[in-house]
Amino acid sequence: MTFGNPLPVWVFLAACGGALVVALAAYWRAPLAAWQRGALSAWRFAVLLLLLLCLMRPMAIDPRDLTGAIVPILVDTSRSMSIEDVDDGRRIDDARAVVSELLPAISMRFTTEVLAFGDGISHVTSDTLSASARRSDVAGALAAVADRYRGRRLAGIVLISDGGHVIPDTGVQPEAPAPVYPIAIGSQTWSRDREVLSVTALDSVLDGSRVDVAVTAVSHGAGADPLELRLLENGRAVDVRRVRPASDGTPVREVFHVTPATNGPTLYTVEIPAVAGDLVPENNARSVLVHGRERPRRVLLVQGAPGYEHSFLRRAWSGDSSLEIDSIVRQGQNERGADTHYIQASAARSGALAGGFPAARADLFAYDAVVLANVGGTLVAGARQQDLRDFVRLRGGGLLVLGAHALQGLVGTALDEVVPLELSGRRPGVVPASAAGAAGRGRVSLTASGEAHPIMQLAASPEQTRARWDALPPLAAVAPLGTTRPGATVLALARRVGGGSWPLVAVQRYGEGRSMVFAGEAAWRWRMRLPASDRTFDMFWRQAIRWLALPAGEPVAIAAPDDPVPGDVVSVAIAARDEVFEPLPAAVGSVRVTAPDGRSEEVAAERDPRDSAAGTLVARYRVDQPGVYRIAAEVRSGGAAPARAVRSILVGGSDPEMTDPALNIDVLQRIAASSGGRVVERGAAADLIDALVAPALDSAVTPGRDIWHSPWVFAAVLVLMAGEWTVRRRWGLL
Repeated sequence: MTFGNPLPVWVFLAACGGALVVALAAYWRAPLAAWQRGALSAWRFAVLLLLLLCLMRPMAIDPRDLTGAIVPILVDTSRSMSIEDVDDGRRIDDARAVVSELLPAISMRFTTEVLAFGDGISHVTSDTLSASARRSDVAGALAAVADRYRGRRLAGIVLISDGGHVIPDTGVQPEAPAPVYPIAIGSQTWSRDREVLSVTALDSVLDGSRVDVAVTAVSHGAGADPLELRLLENGRAVDVRRVRPASDGTPVREVFHVTPATNGPTLYTVEIPAVAGDLVPENNARSVLVHGRERPRRVLLVQGAPGYEHSFLRRAWSGDSSLEIDSIVRQGQNERGADTHYIQASAARSGALAGGFPAARADLFAYDAVVLANVGGTLVAGARQQDLRDFVRLRGGGLLVLGAHALQGLVGTALDEVVPLELSGRRPGVVPASAAGAAGRGRVSLTASGEAHPIMQLAASPEQTRARWDALPPLAAVAPLGTTRPGATVLALARRVGGGSWPLVAVQRYGEGRSMVFAGEAAWRWRMRLPASDRTFDMFWRQAIRWLALPAGEPVAIAAPDDPVPGDVVSVAIAARDEVFEPLPAAVGSVRVTAPDGRSEEVAAERDPRDSAAGTLVARYRVDQPGVYRIAAEVRSGGAAPARAVRSILVGGSDPEMTDPALNIDVLQRIAASSGGRVVERGAAADLIDALVAPALDSAVTPGRDIWHSPWVFAAVLVLMAGEWTVRRRWGLL
């Protein structure tokens, strides 16, 4: 038994106490014996208690009647359910057969409804099921079920799915309003399928603005037959590779070297030609968008004194069209004791360098990377050191420090922790190469991390790269530094006297930017002692400065999802900052989105309510067609001129619904376990009914039969009241 209108325990006890007080007060002064007054008071209390129980609506539960409990049957109708891998039939046809088998058995004990889920849920019949939904959002489906049956009793949820693309990338399990009992559809083994698993454009810093397009592909059911990978640039075939996997089902990896256009985005597609019998041709291709660099990277070279290093570095960097080099060389002091400098810079920036290192943060933040070459503590001192630290941390700029004099000048300053190697614990001075003897000491050797890092790559293969580094002449000297900071990476070592090595090249991320240390002296000797045709010196330093300058963005920047699919609502975030990269919380902006077919639409940009002080604006736009979308943002703040930013995004570069579309039983097991259910085998309808009945019987919210709505309850109230009245009359009370 349960109550339709239950009362809290304390309310029920208080009501009972009140009924007892009323019953005692009714006969407290009656001219009767004590036992007579007690009997009549008990009689009155019984009547009041019975009426109180009737008001609480007592209800009887029939454990054999569970038709009030609901069991929704959720059927996955996403496109992956159209795959024909179940007894030469489609998965959706198998799901239809499962529904036809379960529906009569469940309907005998429960109220049930068949719901199709994909992007949302909808009521269907087994005959109208079709595999046409864009994707299978199981988390959204479970939330919709909870809302659909709010206030009603759910005995459980039957989930019929192949487990494909149902868990968000965060890995958070969806919350279910009742235990979920998945029934797996599909095959875990493949007859024949070839798939491009991933295509990634890796930013490269090698000569010619080369970009590495890394591809991972897999072949099932074809043994060790080679895979043909075709690379298309804006739809035009530019390269073909044939890669042989180690065995059937073993992924292969290939890297294409491309040079994208610099005046706009370039679309690269890797595809595997379709062949007869390919089970899922939709996963044979993937695309990636490579953004062209809209402007050269601006570099400020600061040299403590005239020397060969400055001349050779500037010559190497000036020959790179992707770099703009401004330089300051401290020459000495004039008759008034003020420092004098030799400045080489563009006309637009030379004025800010007249006094040496930029005094204003805005002038410093106009650069993408800064190089300190044998600079002491006087040229970059005080507030300028803090500005340079913020240049790396906030602006995302790069900092390169080389030379023992520069490293000594940074100990204990605001720039100390920006450098990837500990400076305070280093040994003073430098170790001359002449003291190393002739046993190969003073030469450069790569670490394992250095072999894979883009700064250190000098040839097409790791073996050739290592050989070129081994062939370099010894350095003139090395500054012995301390230990590596947490998160930093040593890329190269310099052999030292007595064996062992000193760190020579080390890098780290600091805030939004990057930093690098070169602890050697007179690296220009590499250029002088090698043949004129050898480009090792130029390649190394160009790659180093490109890597450092790469993260530096613009004050107004656009961030958008990397790989949305048609139908998604894309959230575009616009970072609104001033010229020194401070947030503009009062900024307003607008966004114009141009679709692949050329249609353009203005989209409202609103402040991000989660962080209104950060100056971030958010615009949302539904992308309905595949292709490249162009997003142009304009930001205004106060009376300043509007700032603009442009970014392109690729929609539909991959098909998540068809990625690795084999039956994913692990996903279904995790959903069941997190909800308190379990995976049910095909044909086990009886086991499923047993699993659903137990929690249904334990539920306290059960619409049962009203007990108080009975003539027996009415008769009991009349008998008690009539009996009390009769006894009162016989004992002489009116």
